[in-house]
Amino acid sequence: MFTIGDFARHGRVSVRMLRHYDTLGLLRPDKVDPYSGYRFYSAGQLARLNRLVALKDLGFTLEQVGRILDDQVSGAELRGMLTLRRVELEQRIADDRARLVQVEARLRIIEKEGAMPEHDVMIKSIPAVRVAELSAVAGDFEPDSIGPVIGPLFQDLCARLEKVGARFCGPAIAYYGQNGDGTVLAHAAMPVDLDPGDTHDFTVVDLPAIPKAATVVHRGSMQDVDEPWQALARWIDENGYRITGPSREVTLVYTEDEAGWVTELQEPIEPK
Repeated sequence: MFTIGDFARHGRVSVRMLRHYDTLGLLRPDKVDPYSGYRFYSAGQLARLNRLVALKDLGFTLEQVGRILDDQVSGAELRGMLTLRRVELEQRIADDRARLVQVEARLRIIEKEGAMPEHDVMIKSIPAVRVAELSAVAGDFEPDSIGPVIGPLFQDLCARLEKVGARFCGPAIAYYGQNGDGTVLAHAAMPVDLDPGDTHDFTVVDLPAIPKAATVVHRGSMQDVDEPWQALARWIDENGYRITGPSREVTLVYTEDEAGWVTELQEPIEPK
């Protein structure tokens, strides 16, 4: 038998928590001295304590923990529950990290308000280009919505092009159109030398020429693309232009490390 202090030490919990679990009926002492009131625990109770702490740490309420323990679930069933809960928590952490990246990007934009622009805007004409493309709907223009859609589209498109032996004739192009319900139709496109009339499991279209486009080069991850896009929008407005069509993101340099990406942002414009 162990005193409550020794049991707490071996179970890596506090004496206070053991008393709390006793009060709630989650982990009763194996024996209580009727004269002194001292609590004593057996080594076998460490198994219940381990389950109790693991379930609590994974986000279950103590009431839920009690029901699970009282149902006497098997070790395999408990492992399955904990594995599922761990996956949920890992996804929550990943989502929180992604939100933190977006917050930091917004803070950088706010901190640079009123400062001299860092991005050099160029006006150029964009020639027409024939592309193979795949399209899908994203919820909105937030990076968390666009990224999980456009990335897999490009992977799928490249696999399909490789399957038919088609070669790329230029840099990848992503462009977007907004639907009436606020969702975004995202297009992943690769320049190709194919006949639009041929039958493929992708679409071959001609992207029209853009007589005049305001462009800026962005270096780094597309998670940080908000700042150059907003800088480009301010330049367009302040210089007497208006946007006339869907914007494009042209990948000039692609590397395994997103920090090495170079992307040209293109916005079709005309004078107001």
